Amino acid sequence: MSDPPGRPTPQAPQLRRPVTAFGPHPRPTQPAARPRLNYFKAGLILVVGFYGVVCALNPKTYRFLDRVDLVFHEAGHLIFGVFGEFIGILGGSLMQVLIPAVVTGYFILHNQRWSGMVTLFWVGQSLLNVSVYVKDARAQALPLLGGEDVLHDWNWLLGTLHLSRWDQTIGVLIYMTGLLAVVACVVGGLYFSREDQAEEE
Repeated sequence: MSDPPGRPTPQAPQLRRPVTAFGPHPRPTQPAARPRLNYFKAGLILVVGFYGVVCALNPKTYRFLDRVDLVFHEAGHLIFGVFGEFIGILGGSLMQVLIPAVVTGYFILHNQRWSGMVTLFWVGQSLLNVSVYVKDARAQALPLLGGEDVLHDWNWLLGTLHLSRWDQTIGVLIYMTGLLAVVACVVGGLYFSREDQAEEE
């Protein structure tokens, strides 16, 4: 006997899948993180910044880090010398800035940003050092390694480019770039001194 018209046909009951240990589990909620200042890193970057201010106030004073710059400066003449006389002479100043810049880039690319800010200071300090050399292009008053008969890099470079009368302006631009790098080092170093800490509930 068939069901009367207009009456819905009863559906067969559907079996529910039992929940087992192998089923999906809700993901545990991660505790909220809040930044916490690493006082050791912050203090160290402030010391570095203070040293940078000392260097900027009197960049002509010969300091320990300038000796490190000098090693890379002389190596730059040898390495870049294979590309010709002009690049070889420029290579001294170029190398002493390029080395700390490459180290800074390495740290930043490998997510070690605070360390990158420390080496960014080295970039700035090296630029301050180069600015002194550039400003001395016409005066040639700086004592050079090797004595008075040694070629003055920036006197020759700017003379070749007919830019000798612009030595002070170019030197100031390099100096300001170095000073900006030192300021960025301190600001960035303080920012990256923060570390995430799980917030207690």
